[in-house]
Amino acid sequence: MSEVEIGITFVALLFGMILIRVPIGFALIAVSFCGIWALLGWRIAWGAIGVVPYHFASNWVLSSVPAFLFMGFFCYHARLTEGLFHAARVWMSGLPGGLAVASVFGCGGFASVTGSSVACSAAMGKIAVPEMTRYGYDKGLATGSVAAGGTIGALIPPSLIMILFAVIAQAPVGKLFMGGLVVGLITLFIYAALIIIRVKINPSLAPPVSESYSMAEKLRALLSTLPVLSILCGVFGGLFAGVFTPTEAGAIGALLSMAVAAFSGRFSIDALRKSAFETVTTTTALMLITIGASLLTRFLALSGSGQALTSAILAFGAEPLMIILGITLIYLLLGMFLEPVGCMMLTLPVVLPLITKSGYEVLWFGVFLTKLLEIGMLTPPIGMNVFVIKGVVEKDISLGQIFRGVTWFIVADLLLVAALIFWPEIVTWLPKTFG
Repeated sequence: MSEVEIGITFVALLFGMILIRVPIGFALIAVSFCGIWALLGWRIAWGAIGVVPYHFASNWVLSSVPAFLFMGFFCYHARLTEGLFHAARVWMSGLPGGLAVASVFGCGGFASVTGSSVACSAAMGKIAVPEMTRYGYDKGLATGSVAAGGTIGALIPPSLIMILFAVIAQAPVGKLFMGGLVVGLITLFIYAALIIIRVKINPSLAPPVSESYSMAEKLRALLSTLPVLSILCGVFGGLFAGVFTPTEAGAIGALLSMAVAAFSGRFSIDALRKSAFETVTTTTALMLITIGASLLTRFLALSGSGQALTSAILAFGAEPLMIILGITLIYLLLGMFLEPVGCMMLTLPVVLPLITKSGYEVLWFGVFLTKLLEIGMLTPPIGMNVFVIKGVVEKDISLGQIFRGVTWFIVADLLLVAALIFWPEIVTWLPKTFG
């Protein structure tokens, strides 16, 4: 076989391993190692195993990943995020579907300190869904709004997906964060508008909450968000003002979270221990996948199969719009079966060259891809956020009810995806203006 044929054969083998549920990190490493062995011999393959992971893992930007993870985990375990849903509820309970709207805004606030869709959905699911069902909200609306709101976690900084994309694509993390912030906020307001419109049309989805709050109570509720707001202002104010780099922002965020917890009397050794353990285990899993992806990139480059696929698609004569629509469809399909980081790392070695040669900006594509990957967190049959919500709510709420609840939000997401394709300035305006 030619080198290109070897490359394509092993890529097909990789997808076969994933279909039989081999962990994606191990599949990436095994296929890349065996592929390089088939191309150049076992000595070169062992050399790649020794050199490529080191060079990838030593990238300075990656040091922000455990720092931001620790910041999010510690804020959660030290209960610094408890006031977010309460404040949103106090201010928005008068709106149609106010508790569901408050859940979405609470997810947005929680996302700003975690960067994780799963953590966001799990935390808000425990707090918000029982509250909504207690007031007679439709179970699909209650669970769907939290599951969809959790997807904002990967768009509003700090976003772990964007950090990893920046390392692979050599893109500026700060500008990606700015673009993601815009799309995340747009997503948040679209979700809120969708809930309000649906409840206006069908009031039985969300009976009005009879509670009313004075201005003094509303101001006190805002005060409960000060721990999180102080961390955000310190981290992202300094980041976007250019005082420190994204890598330094992660370390400062971790330090600030502990300082704020100590100042507010919520610091504990137990919270520190749990946060450290979860940071180590999550970082290890992420690094295993990303190292496998870096090896796959090296294998595709050595075999020439990645370049051959890109050239074949471009030679086919497809317009850039058709190419991006095809890529969108591929990610929506893959998102049904793969978790976001694995899906991104599996495909970027082939997709990135195609994007750049089609004339699209890497900055725009990083944010656009993050949005696509987050839609995959809602779509069946996997829909990770849906299963997370199922795990933290009452047993009488079925998976079918949750999937039906998120369907409306998926439709809204697809409309936003179309808008991002036709008006890329939605993503690029803020980074280009202030980056």
